Amino acid sequence: MRFVTYTTQAAKSPRLALRTASGLRALSESQAHRHPQDLKALIEQGPAAMRAAAIAIEQEGQPLDEAGIEYLPPVPSPTKIICVGLNYLDHTKESKFEQPSYPTLFLRVASSFVGHDEPIERPQCSQQFDYEGELVAFIGKGGRHIDKASALDHVAGYSVSNEGSVRDYQFKSPQWTIGKNFDRSGSIGPEFVSADELPAGGAGLKIETRVNGETVQSANTSEMVFDTATVVSLVSEAMALEPGDVIVMGTPSGVGLARTPQLFLFDGDVVEVEVESVGLLRNRVIDEVKQR
Repeated sequence: MRFVTYTTQAAKSPRLALRTASGLRALSESQAHRHPQDLKALIEQGPAAMRAAAIAIEQEGQPLDEAGIEYLPPVPSPTKIICVGLNYLDHTKESKFEQPSYPTLFLRVASSFVGHDEPIERPQCSQQFDYEGELVAFIGKGGRHIDKASALDHVAGYSVSNEGSVRDYQFKSPQWTIGKNFDRSGSIGPEFVSADELPAGGAGLKIETRVNGETVQSANTSEMVFDTATVVSLVSEAMALEPGDVIVMGTPSGVGLARTPQLFLFDGDVVEVEVESVGLLRNRVIDEVKQR
């Protein structure tokens, strides 16, 4: 199952569509009340509810013109967005860090992410706006103190992220928070792909980032130091995970900061992040607008 969260100029709230072999389909306004139009709520109801919604949309839904929609992150307002830093050995090495024995975890806020094909913004105050291609995991079944052996039972699905980083602010202090949370600096999408469509933990998938068509990152998710099950289990030691929570699983080597010469993003650049079997996320870079 592949769900898309979107809105239109006429819509009063986010809507849910299904990616099918013939394109996107969505229920009409009169039909929409039959199933949640909030992916977070649908995830909370469990796999059976997701399957029922997918069947209803495929059988009863109408074709959706992608040119007329605005993609949103699959879960636009999650309770938590947890990111994993330094989760590929080569990236840790290029970043001049020692590989930690415990995941480097930090939080992002929902306003720092946009959806597929929406512009991401280079902040006015930065000349070091960087890309980071990453796999995303969505929590399905919540819990605390989750055993690693059962951790993947708590993962509902996956997506793709450009976890954009504002480097000249990321390193102003020992904490990375400010450089990771500029409004509209990152993206997630285009789709939520249910876990049953992918290898366990999203492992063994090619991940690639391209800037203006040039490949700048290329790796495999099996190279992650801390796999999905490990991260879910360790995070749940500290906090109860909830349906719809987002875990952004870390970036491989090739980031702009570490390249010679350095490669940062500016107005007009196009960033694509592609994860095998999950999807291709594309965003154009624009300069931050003073008044939105």
